[in-house]
Amino acid sequence: MGSYLAEEIKKLDLKIDVVVPVPDSARDAAIEIARNLHLKYREALVKNRYIGRTFIMPSDKSRKISVRQKLNPIALEFKNKNILLVDDSIVRGNTSAAIIDMVRECGAKKVYFASYSPPLRYPCVYGIDMQTNQELVASHSSVEEVARKIGADKVIYQSLDSLKKAVHMGNKNLNEFCSACFDGCYPTGDITPEILDTIENERRNLQKSQLKLNI
Repeated sequence: MGSYLAEEIKKLDLKIDVVVPVPDSARDAAIEIARNLHLKYREALVKNRYIGRTFIMPSDKSRKISVRQKLNPIALEFKNKNILLVDDSIVRGNTSAAIIDMVRECGAKKVYFASYSPPLRYPCVYGIDMQTNQELVASHSSVEEVARKIGADKVIYQSLDSLKKAVHMGNKNLNEFCSACFDGCYPTGDITPEILDTIENERRNLQKSQLKLNI
């Protein structure tokens, strides 16, 4: 995945000083990106392992607070540098935006954000907490719009074809993949627009109820 994404980054001819992974899942891809692009690699975000996954937390406020508690930047690694942050994905965008804000506060000149998964544009109905496309920052947004929303100078996504090729390299027996959250093609064949609308309405009503309880 890192090798394929490095090829996409290379086409943009960006001036990058250092590659920094968002720990821990992005580490392997970031190392490979740095190696392919002949760039410095730095572990400049230190993870607090006692904070849970931020993208599944119930509210924007709790996600933003948790990001600040979860990651501690090493300021000297960012100051006056053009940074390429690498993460496994961009879901709602809140986590990515909070990380970019931290990096800019440390004095970074430019912050580029690379995701080694394609844009998440469609809800998942198979058990992952991404049930409405309104919650997905890339839904109905161009790559440039996603960059503006999360505060990055540029966002670079992995292509779906490259993702599939990378996974196939790891296991030659795998030829079919569920990529519904990327392309909207649900493999079970029983997911209709009506079902998606029902799930989305239920989700909105639940969120409204939770908001009232918090108030």
